[in-house]
Amino acid sequence: MIALLQRVSQAAVVVDGDTVGAIGAGLMVLVCAERNDTAAEADALLTKLLAYRVFADEAGKMNRSVADVQGGLLLVPQFTLAADTNSGTRPSFTPAAAPELGRQLFDHFAAQARLRHGEDKVGTGRFGADMKVSLTNDGPVTFWLQVKPKAQG
Repeated sequence: MIALLQRVSQAAVVVDGDTVGAIGAGLMVLVCAERNDTAAEADALLTKLLAYRVFADEAGKMNRSVADVQGGLLLVPQFTLAADTNSGTRPSFTPAAAPELGRQLFDHFAAQARLRHGEDKVGTGRFGADMKVSLTNDGPVTFWLQVKPKAQG
């Protein structure tokens, strides 16, 4: 599973003219399931995301997590994060999870985020929709987090 997180002062997702998810200060997170991911990778990524220290403490150091500051989380499904861009000028999406698995893992990730971080603090985009995402990146601060499946064998 992959998460591209951005510390924001605000972020929103609009689908067909309707705002489907919005937060104030917190993290806007693009979330991608890869081919061999399971709920175990989703849970591990969420644990890391909720504890990742990207907010400033009293000394101005990045020592606080989104959980520490009780910030918002806007989770946006984004399968293109798994693109293979190593050859040619057109990305390949074979590393991404199949759409149904991607939807299941995104839904699981969002449900667990609501349980662990608070229903009122978590917004989402809509899987498979043409989304318009707006945000004000605070910093800017952007990090790539990834949890790979355990080796089979």
